[in-house]
Amino acid sequence: MSTVIISIILVLAVLLILVILGQNSKGGAGAAFGGSASQIMGVTRTGNVLEKATWILAVSIMVLALVFSIFYSSSQVNQSTSVNREAAKQQGVAPAVGGTETQLPASGGTQGDTTPTK
Repeated sequence: MSTVIISIILVLAVLLILVILGQNSKGGAGAAFGGSASQIMGVTRTGNVLEKATWILAVSIMVLALVFSIFYSSSQVNQSTSVNREAAKQQGVAPAVGGTETQLPASGGTQGDTTPTK
């Protein structure tokens, strides 16, 4: 299900990019270099359709992203994805909480050696 939602979001994002690139400029720096010549002929009807399409695509991407986040967070409850956490659970090792001593044995020492290394 998540693959479908992500695929739809990607398709909508590409469509949004194409719609934005297809819009006429509303002035700005492009008008100083002759960009305002297209506004003389007037393409206001197409501009309105593209502007509405931009809003519809942007809102639909946001809604799908929220739906995906809700779907993803509910499916990942109580699942540990870290290999290190799983190994620590199996060994029963508790992390150090502010001490300066390490809990690992010194390299090259014997199993019973508990002197801290610095």
